[in-house]
Formats: sequence, structure tokens, C-alpha cells
Amino acid sequence: MNRTNIAWTVVACLMAVQALVLHSMGRVWICTCGTIRPWVGDIWSDEMSQQLTDWYTASHIVHGILFYGLLRLLLPRAPVLLRLAIAVGIEASWEIAENSPWVIEAYRKQALAAGYTGDSILNSLSDTLAMMTGFALARLLPWKATVTLVLVLEIGVGALVHDNLTLNILNFIHRFPAIEAWQLRAQR
Repeated sequence: MNRTNIAWTVVACLMAVQALVLHSMGRVWICTCGTIRPWVGDIWSDEMSQQLTDWYTASHIVHGILFYGLLRLLLPRAPVLLRLAIAVGIEASWEIAENSPWVIEAYRKQALAAGYTGDSILNSLSDTLAMMTGFALARLLPWKATVTLVLVLEIGVGALVHDNLTLNILNFIHRFPAIEAWQLRAQR
């Protein structure tokens, strides 16, 4: 088996482990509504984080861009597929942690996540695929285009639904009343 096949096998195995661990944690495979949709855009919907994609997909694309940059700095001589496998390992680990009772409860304290119950396995795996998309974009695009893409995603999603990766991290570390008030003004 050549290096390329090994790397893709590792990626597939990591995603399989992600799905199986989430299943063992009691996560549902698909939305309990019984349907699979390509997109859910209502930030207040019970289907948020349950379908293939949603507003938070942009955050996972940004994860991929950030992982690509960080791993390129830390492991400049490593083959890109090895760096991708490492990024998938990080993302899969985060997806598992994100669906732990402690993190779900921490998210519920945020203004926009009061009803958050965790991700479906389908959504979690889609988030990992979105990270891989961001990683690939960072590899293929000039760095200025990549930085522009991150800004467009963060500012755009922030303006449209009052949440994004930056606000998620800030609110996870410390609750800011001004940010929470602004987020609660998001259109219901």
C-alpha cells in the first residue's frame, strides 16, 4: 500500500472511530425528526447541528484552514496527507469532546445555544468533512485568498446569525453580557 492509500485509510479509520465513539456516547445517527436535509438555516431550529450542514459548517471550514496553517508551520517537511490525517484526528477528537455532557452543558450557557443537545453523528461527520474542505482550500488557494475567506466566513456568519467561531470561543472561555445581548437580538 502506498503513502496516499495509507493516509486516506487513516482518515477513514479516524472518521469511523469518531462515529462509533459518538454512537457509544448515545448520539443519534440522524436527526430524530427522521429526515436528512442538506441544510438547516434556522438558528433556533431543533434541527440545528442535526442535519448535513448549517451555519456552523462555516466554523469547521475555518478549523480546516487554521489546522492547515498551523500544521504547515509545525511540520513543514511532512507530506500534506499526513498533515491532513493529523487535522482529521484533531477535528474528530474535538467532535467527540464537543458532544460530551460537560461541553454540551457549557454551550447551553451561551445565548444562542440554550437548547443545544449535541450533534447527530451525520452532522458531526459532515463537520469533519467541512474541516477537510477548509484544509484543501488553504492548500490550494493563495494565502491572501485564504485569509479573505476566513474573514468573509467569520464576519458574514457573525452578521447573519450573530454567531461564529470567534464568538463561540470567546463565549466558551468567558461569558460577555454585551455579546450575549447582541446574540439574543438575532432574528427569531
